[in-house]
Amino acid sequence: MRIRIVDAFTDRPFAGNPAGVLLLDAFAFPDDDRLQNIAMEVNHAETAFAHRLPEGGEADWALRWFTPVTEVAMCGHATLATAHVLHTTGAHKGPVRFATRSGVLIATPGEDGAVTLDFPTAPLTAADVPEGVAEALGARPLTAFDTGPDIGDLLVEVDDERTVHALRPDHKALAGFSERGVIATARAENPALGYDFVSRCFFPNVGIDEDPVTGSAHTALAPYWSQRLGRPVLTGLQASPRSGLVRTEVRGARTLLSGRAVTVIEGDLLV
Repeated sequence: MRIRIVDAFTDRPFAGNPAGVLLLDAFAFPDDDRLQNIAMEVNHAETAFAHRLPEGGEADWALRWFTPVTEVAMCGHATLATAHVLHTTGAHKGPVRFATRSGVLIATPGEDGAVTLDFPTAPLTAADVPEGVAEALGARPLTAFDTGPDIGDLLVEVDDERTVHALRPDHKALAGFSERGVIATARAENPALGYDFVSRCFFPNVGIDEDPVTGSAHTALAPYWSQRLGRPVLTGLQASPRSGLVRTEVRGARTLLSGRAVTVIEGDLLV
């Protein structure tokens, strides 16, 4: 089995969010323990496993995502990485439909080399700021929102972009506030730099203290900031140490996420 490491939501290596990608020869997934062990060995935020589906169905490939400790219901950057591998290796041409735990997700390659993902928009529900979250995060939230079952995060806005960059959270303490973790966001201080909002994502409950660039989180960030800024098309900067840009477009119940990817490692799984 070929295994690839792909940096997603970036146009250069060693930036964005790395994902493992394995295209399986069989028309079914191996047992869950094997998938989890491989993801633990790869040890990136997510490892994606995909296999072909019979022609004529609603999807072209089946796709699953695993962190080093658990399977997740939705992952943007590993979907982008998988689409990138399919297109660059010639395994699939044109838009690809993935059958996933979050329904059928479509990835469409662009002439400029970017890939656009069609994901469900996260339902945002206003919530009270939980007691203790300010101390755990290291900043006082202005607002708080539940992002729904597919994402499973607490989304909070903080004072400004500088506050987002300066966060040094207590990851263990953050684990008690949502199913997956906490998204912290703020408006961009200078949109002339090419982005409209910033974010950082902390997911201790799935074994990821800080995720470098999170596509799924942008299905919540996009509707939040589109409503605040009055525009459906925006660009988000995820301000992790690796950093990356996600172009977003809200279309009602669906959100489009666009970005580039770079394959940095390719090899063989020997066991």
